[in-house]
Amino acid sequence: MKKILIVFWMTLIPLAVLADGYQPGDKARGFRLKNVDGQVVSLDDYTSAKGFVVIFTCNTCPYAVAYEDRIIDLDMKYRPLGMPVIAVNPNDPSISPGDSFDKMVQRADEKDFTFPYLFDETQEVFKAYGATHTPHVYLLKKEGSELIVKYVGTIDDNYKDASSVQKTYLADAIDAVLSGANPDPSLTKAIGCSVKYKK
Repeated sequence: MKKILIVFWMTLIPLAVLADGYQPGDKARGFRLKNVDGQVVSLDDYTSAKGFVVIFTCNTCPYAVAYEDRIIDLDMKYRPLGMPVIAVNPNDPSISPGDSFDKMVQRADEKDFTFPYLFDETQEVFKAYGATHTPHVYLLKKEGSELIVKYVGTIDDNYKDASSVQKTYLADAIDAVLSGANPDPSLTKAIGCSVKYKK
């Protein structure tokens, strides 16, 4: 039974993305993408940031929607400490119309997002990072001019019910990085919907 589950899971993830995705310790690329306010946002704009909580998410995935309030809370807590949330929608709207840029603008307004919500229109960024699900988290630490991946995976251990969460993987990882330590664990399995992309 275990082997069957593993094979099934693997079929849901683009193999090219799996092979090329960032792992903890890797150097990540920066990016410039259009925000829901129409402005282009670059990680280079955040000159005083200590790092970034990059979350690939979207409008339509039930997992992503369930995490929206928690993502806002994470941004409110850690942005003042130099670790802002940067949300990126990787989905192709021709496959998932509810994830169009106009729908992103609408959703950000409805939820009053406190963080940038960027559109990966060419889908180059999610492929470079190796994101396979929404939501999928990459915690980056600034080290000089480089961005070092410190944690990859899920936000916590219960997407259905925030009040029942027992393991706050992402928050724990951010706390570790801010204290000068390495997260443990530094890698968890992202839980959510598969990224919608043109093959």
